[in-house]
Amino acid sequence: MSAAQYLFTPPETVSLPVRGEAARYPVRRVFCVGRNYHAHAIEMGNPVDKATMRPFYFIKDASAVVQSGATVPYPAGTGNYQYELELVVAIGAEGFRVPEADAERLIYGYCAGLDMTRRDLQLVARECGRPWDLGKNFENAAVLTEIVPKGELGVLGSGAIELQVNGAVRQSADLDKLIWSIPELLADLSRFYHLRPGDLVFTGTPEGVGPVVSGDRITGHIDRVGDIELNIGAAE
Repeated sequence: MSAAQYLFTPPETVSLPVRGEAARYPVRRVFCVGRNYHAHAIEMGNPVDKATMRPFYFIKDASAVVQSGATVPYPAGTGNYQYELELVVAIGAEGFRVPEADAERLIYGYCAGLDMTRRDLQLVARECGRPWDLGKNFENAAVLTEIVPKGELGVLGSGAIELQVNGAVRQSADLDKLIWSIPELLADLSRFYHLRPGDLVFTGTPEGVGPVVSGDRITGHIDRVGDIELNIGAAE
């Protein structure tokens, strides 16, 4: 069979480096969990009652991925560009309708991620009952570090998570404050999607989200996972 021909050159596969490995991790899909820390849900005006509510999700395109350390332009169409530091789970096995007790087998590893957000556009969409795409899914909106293989880390259930802007602490919490744990999230998400290697799952952000402007430098740290950095350039 002859090789397929395309009208234009297909995009290259988006991938991330893996600590200790020469091979890279190809990114397939990027799932994001909303409001998974109580204090952040409250600061956004939407408290969460785990007893009566379930997780909800939105998706970023793989083309939104940019690697930690980059300088990105202040994005178009917004006057309120905000950071959200999150633990990200890298999926390494297939799973559909996976029981919570079996969810760990899906985990390949972890990385730190910035869910960059055009907050003004997100809030307008939320108030109108519209999708969040303009606020959440845009170029350079998913900033990610190298992936740390799970190894002996197992399921991360605790550890400091902290973000700074120009050296000043803006977010500081612990992973033990997650409303839905990693196994709970993976089990729930796998009820709706066939999870496969290459899928990434942002697990939610703590309180303290806020705006950045051109010239700002964002740095962050998650215990046992690593450090992240993003520099905000001039608007395009």
